[in-house]
Amino acid sequence: MTAVHIESPNPLAELAPEDVRAHAAAALARARERTAALTDAVDDDDLTRQHSKLMSPLVWDLAHIGSQEEIWLVRDVGGREPLRPDIDDLYDAFQHPRADRPSLPLLGPAEARDYVGQVRAKALEALDRAPLEGRRLTASAFAFGMVAQHEQQHDETMLATHQLRKGEPVLHAPAPPPCRTAAAPAEVIVPAGPFVMGTSVEPWALDNERPAHEVHVDGFAIDTFPVTNGQYTAFLDSGGYTDRRWWSEAGWAYLKQHGIAAPRFWRREAGGWWRTRFGVYERVPADEPVVHVSFHEAEAYAAWAGKRLPTEAEWEKAARHDPVSGRSRRYPWGDADPTAEHANLGQRHLRPAAVGAYPRGASPLGVHQLIGDVWEWTSSDFAGYPGFTAFPYREYSEVFFGPEYKVLRGGSFGTDPVAIRGTFRNWDYPIRRQIFAGFRCARDLRPGEV
Repeated sequence: MTAVHIESPNPLAELAPEDVRAHAAAALARARERTAALTDAVDDDDLTRQHSKLMSPLVWDLAHIGSQEEIWLVRDVGGREPLRPDIDDLYDAFQHPRADRPSLPLLGPAEARDYVGQVRAKALEALDRAPLEGRRLTASAFAFGMVAQHEQQHDETMLATHQLRKGEPVLHAPAPPPCRTAAAPAEVIVPAGPFVMGTSVEPWALDNERPAHEVHVDGFAIDTFPVTNGQYTAFLDSGGYTDRRWWSEAGWAYLKQHGIAAPRFWRREAGGWWRTRFGVYERVPADEPVVHVSFHEAEAYAAWAGKRLPTEAEWEKAARHDPVSGRSRRYPWGDADPTAEHANLGQRHLRPAAVGAYPRGASPLGVHQLIGDVWEWTSSDFAGYPGFTAFPYREYSEVFFGPEYKVLRGGSFGTDPVAIRGTFRNWDYPIRRQIFAGFRCARDLRPGEV
């Protein structure tokens, strides 16, 4: 299908090569600063311990970050001899399930830190020399952007490990801003019509975001904000977790098998619901988006509310489509990179912000907080777009295509700006609850609604 609308331009296209290199170096430095903060916050025992069988020891993530950087930036782009070919298999995520990684002969904390430092020095040498055109892997410094995104993705994974860790709080951050939005409607109507989904020009977009293609979406209504803890508590208190009507067959079976009765980390105490958040035990705040719910829980809430989860195409149209220009934006607010006024990203805060906290981040149609705060479950299975081509390796996306995985969109408070945009696609098993995932609801339009 030929696109009749346009998407946003390549934001690096007009930069001089030295500015592109500086942009890539800054992204790599920001990722490494965060990696150090997450790993330096705990002692060596905590670094090597497995805090949950769902997660790797933190020290595995640390050395894996270095291993991937060595493979792509030092060996491939830089053309250098391997630093540590002996550890390639140890840090291959496809060879060793997370539950088994503590039994491997992993690098210790000091050795892992030394290794990633050596790799970074060689990677920066490669960045200084690499041609930024003529080869797809290095055009617009793609390989360096890919590695920065990979490290930030593992930083978010390590942040989730910190949430599963027992003990006193070791991570600290200021509270997010309060609601700054005047009264807003509960939902927004998105008119029927085509829009450009995905991208063919975003320089650091990953293979599953490509290519741009036109999609027709029927009119629908979508929640203005993500579902809040207060709204979700009403579902809980109405007996939502004991009423079979709201649950899919798979969701109900999982609920009963594991005795799930509330979002992960929640506990009912006299006087209401409480949660554990990075070692802090606190009352659940009613005005924040609910987090740590599975796809099954999100789907059940939506059914209880008389709605459904949005499809991935609906979510992206609500986030990117500008009905005035017909153009698909990079972000809901426009093409500019996120700032602290647009979205709750980058581990700036250790929690979602209250709904209404980011009025400057709203989409043209008035949908808020589509970027940051919580990953949002959609009803769509993870699959390639028409014309998809795996790049630079099948294992990034293609091997995960299929109905086993559901798509999440928008990023969370733990997602760095380099690893999120309006086209970015995340995916996970529908049972996952340790990730920073929430949702918003959608519905079909009623007769007479436009």
